[in-house]
Amino acid sequence: MGEIIGLTIGAILVNNVIFSRFLGICPYLGVSRRQDTAVGMGLAVIFVMTLATGITWPLQKLVLERIPVGEGMNLGFLQTLTFILVIAALVQFVEIVLKKTAPALYRALGIFLPLITTNCAVLGIAILCIQQGLGYIESLVFSVASAIGFTFALILFSGIREELALREVPKQLAGIPIALVTAGILAMAFMGFAGLGG
Repeated sequence: MGEIIGLTIGAILVNNVIFSRFLGICPYLGVSRRQDTAVGMGLAVIFVMTLATGITWPLQKLVLERIPVGEGMNLGFLQTLTFILVIAALVQFVEIVLKKTAPALYRALGIFLPLITTNCAVLGIAILCIQQGLGYIESLVFSVASAIGFTFALILFSGIREELALREVPKQLAGIPIALVTAGILAMAFMGFAGLGG
């Protein structure tokens, strides 16, 4: 149980997918202008990342690693392609559901919703679960915690950006420059969880 708690806290704070692994930066910067879109994107990523890992782990272990294609070879070389196809199917499902149930959120997320398919955080976590040799339950816990960490970072950053929009910022720093400076400061703050901050 202690290992699961450590894995969860580590994925959310210490090895945060955005601040430590630097994965998923595109939606982090693109969807973080408003908190409602940040929450919507975060929930979509939690859903897709969890299901992607839940499907890709057994696919890797039971299909790709077990089907021989030659002497000492298996279908493992198709891992990235297979994982992207699974993620793309899940994103299509999320798009259809959001379009029907929350059209305003669907429009607000815009191009960033289909871009979850190529969000390196979703693919990266699915591959990391395999590379780190995690079991199925550990992989699910790790992917949920990583997605929560992604959502936490997104909501935190969007709150700061909303506040910055109300403040008087020097003209040279307004917009993306102040957002990048803020993202850097947040990343350094999160490094403190790993004991790297001093």
